[in-house]
Amino acid sequence: MPVVTFPKIKSKSQPHDRPRQHKTAIIYCEENFGRVDGKTANGLIRYSEKYKILSVIDSQKTGLDSGMVLDDIPNNIPVCRDLNEALENADDMPDTFIYGMAPLSGMLSEHERGIMLEAINLGMNIVNGLHEFLNDDPEFVAASAANNVTILDIRKPHAKKDLKVFSGRIKEVTCPRIAVLGTDGAIGKRTTATILTKALNDQGIKAVMVGTGQTGLMQGARHGIAIDAIAPQFCSGEMEAAVIEAFEEESPDVIIIEGQGALSHPAYLTSAYILRGSCPDGVILQHAPGRTNLSDYPDIPMPSATSEINLIETFSDTKVIGLTLNHENMTDDEISTTITRYEDTFDIPVTDALTRSPDHLVEMALLAFPALDRKIPAAAE
Repeated sequence: MPVVTFPKIKSKSQPHDRPRQHKTAIIYCEENFGRVDGKTANGLIRYSEKYKILSVIDSQKTGLDSGMVLDDIPNNIPVCRDLNEALENADDMPDTFIYGMAPLSGMLSEHERGIMLEAINLGMNIVNGLHEFLNDDPEFVAASAANNVTILDIRKPHAKKDLKVFSGRIKEVTCPRIAVLGTDGAIGKRTTATILTKALNDQGIKAVMVGTGQTGLMQGARHGIAIDAIAPQFCSGEMEAAVIEAFEEESPDVIIIEGQGALSHPAYLTSAYILRGSCPDGVILQHAPGRTNLSDYPDIPMPSATSEINLIETFSDTKVIGLTLNHENMTDDEISTTITRYEDTFDIPVTDALTRSPDHLVEMALLAFPALDRKIPAAAE
């Protein structure tokens, strides 16, 4: 295979200004921080436009720095034993209590109900990303009213009368659309999409990310839906509508679409709706070479990158333009070797969004869509 040649990256310009709120928040992630089911907490610790994270609750990692747990880089956000310790660590009562896990059941345990009700009684707003909607629970509704706080059920969809079916208007979106898909759930699709979006903006290419899950919306994605909570009849239409909204409201140079699950995954069908609804011009595939089985299914082996690329390109009129790695269970030398091997095998650029320069992600986009290079301001040349 020929060597992949990247377009030259020009010097960085100032990123596009984004409105930022600074609501303070504690994240609950008991026994799961840094693990697969703690992906909401993991994502918010790495990046959040909407909340200033004060601490994470996980009694198994008490006293550790949350940045060191995730990426071996300190961020001065501590991991606390319980709610009391988290409050002792805060200068003032936090604005928000975030449920930071994504268990397969999508439901609260009795113990977790008690902790969240305690947070409400202390005057904290609740952000809930589960399939269990707390605004439908009489006990939570009464507690929130009594304490004058709000409960945000991130996954709760609009009423069916307000949901959209696919219209075909996606053809009106004239800028490139790049979907970040994967070979499994909880594999780093949102993280890669977030880093890519920021890196493009830092180069002066106006990129907008469309969120498709609870964590991306909590982090501050201005456009998107929690697609796994929508009736199948409306999934493609709501996906299409979110992309059109991002295009019409922000006039971006490129739209990045967060993926969910995997097209091959037997339990999660959301990738199919993302592909059908957004009709991406290109796909970046996130893969974990060191993962042997699907994250919630120990008896089901991981698909290969080859099989997933073939499936995506057969199912949808698009091309996989790059491959990104989840480096769990891999040394740095193994990451480098795998990058080289995959580039030789697939003849597309390959990188790791967390351990390699984000410039490689920008190069990936420019190689696939050379017209984006002209969007970089002349002052940056």
